[in-house]
Amino acid sequence: MSSSLQSWVAEHKLASIGTVWASALGASMAYSRKSSPMKTSLRLIHARMHAQALTLAVLSGAALYHYYDVLA
Repeated sequence: MSSSLQSWVAEHKLASIGTVWASALGASMAYSRKSSPMKTSLRLIHARMHAQALTLAVLSGAALYHYYDVLA
């Protein structure tokens, strides 16, 4: 299962990153809707920032994985 997932992610890098970003955006919007009485525009800005931070973390992890994979 994990090798097939890894091969799919390797073939569809941009789709994988987009999926992570959209999932983080949706999760952040759902969480902020439940926990705080913010305006929708402010909630969307916060959700976008959370999704961007997660995307940077995923890209950094992918870069480290690639770097150490090439060395091995």
